[in-house]
Amino acid sequence: MIKKFVLGLLTFSVLSVPLAPASENLFQFQAPDIDGEKLSLRQFEGQVVLIVNTASKCGYTYQYEGLEKVYRQFKDRGFVVLGFPSDDFWQEYNSNEEIKEFCEGYQISFPLFAEGPVRGSGKQDVFRFLTEQTGMDGEIRWNFEKFLIDRDGSLVQRYRSGQDPVNDPLVSQIETLL
Repeated sequence: MIKKFVLGLLTFSVLSVPLAPASENLFQFQAPDIDGEKLSLRQFEGQVVLIVNTASKCGYTYQYEGLEKVYRQFKDRGFVVLGFPSDDFWQEYNSNEEIKEFCEGYQISFPLFAEGPVRGSGKQDVFRFLTEQTGMDGEIRWNFEKFLIDRDGSLVQRYRSGQDPVNDPLVSQIETLL
């Protein structure tokens, strides 16, 4: 009887131990690119990544120039910028085709993704990962927030909209990670 009780207690203890959540990193996600093709972020594994939620009609849209400049400056060293257009603040075009055409005017060569939500209950999985980590200050407040990811896919730093992509501390942090 005691053996059954102890065995039952051990079985209950083992079964009631919560499983540790799988270690999340950026590279486990997929998202549709600007042309609507499902794209695995695993293809960027091993690179330093800067994710930016963009909008074509925002006061910060001039930052496209700086993002492209930083991308070209560091891409040969294993750095990539990923642009995620969003109309969450009502400053984006209605179609991916219009967004793509607009970005061609800035001669954007870094990857762009399909327009989608970056905040709220329906936000894309990538932004759920980026904004729901402890210490990363929750929801996105505006367009052109930046998230710096290390080569292992872990979130290193978050920068608000006002951080110009060609200035410190962002550029210094990129160089440190490279």
